[in-house]
Amino acid sequence: MMFVRTERLFLRPAWPEDFDDLVEALADDDVQRNVGVSNLPRTAEDLRIYLDRPRDPRLPHFFMYLRAPGGAQLVGSIGLGRDDEDDVEVGYWISARHRGNGFAGEALRAVVRQARSLGYSRVVASHFADSRGTQDVLESAGFHDTGEVRSRYSASRAMEHTVRVYVADLDEDAMPHAGSGQRLEATMPVAGMA
Repeated sequence: MMFVRTERLFLRPAWPEDFDDLVEALADDDVQRNVGVSNLPRTAEDLRIYLDRPRDPRLPHFFMYLRAPGGAQLVGSIGLGRDDEDDVEVGYWISARHRGNGFAGEALRAVVRQARSLGYSRVVASHFADSRGTQDVLESAGFHDTGEVRSRYSASRAMEHTVRVYVADLDEDAMPHAGSGQRLEATMPVAGMA
């Protein structure tokens, strides 16, 4: 399991003390409505199962925490998985109170770099056609619109819905570089942390 530190965020696995914040954040219908990579747990019991399930170390999943003087604050979540076409896909969500602050782009750029270090040559992402803000976030992290439109089932919407597909090519020349002062650091886990 990996940890990633960006200029403002710490991307890490969930810890037991995060549980209540996660249950509260995942109860937000807007978070549930716009996540298309996989269904998110809605109950405390489902969250425990979700957090305890085995994960492929080459498909890391992180929770985003703002490093703040008053203590870490849950911002959202981001991770890699496999899509319906068996491509490596990134998905994320941001809690309502932290939207509009650039955290999604910051975390996305860090996870794309992590994907490259894991040996992936490309990562796909998609967004529901009615979620326009995601387009800017994806493009800021080096993704480009493929022009492909797919239909994807959304459990929270209880129906198939149109998504636009984006791709980030992870060769060295195609990657956006961190802005001045933006530090990206990957570290290995501390023993005993899950």
